Amino acid sequence: MPLLDRFRLTDKVAIVTGAGRGIGQAIALAFAEMGAHVVCAARSEAEIEATAARARSLGPRALAVRCDVTEPAQLDDLVRRAASRR
Repeated sequence: MPLLDRFRLTDKVAIVTGAGRGIGQAIALAFAEMGAHVVCAARSEAEIEATAARARSLGPRALAVRCDVTEPAQLDDLVRRAASRR
């Protein structure tokens, strides 16, 4: 088995916080490239929409969810929305 195949995330769902830019965005796009369906979360809706669009261009589904991780209710909603995408 080729080494890269060991890291495939095909049909897995990944929640990535801080996905609007920087390291979070890079992680979301890397997960998408490896086949994961990505839930992009951050406080800036425009930035996560852009990240989700880039992730979708790599093939898997991607969802942008505005979320402030310091707010428990928003985290609950994030997980609920991610789980409903399976």
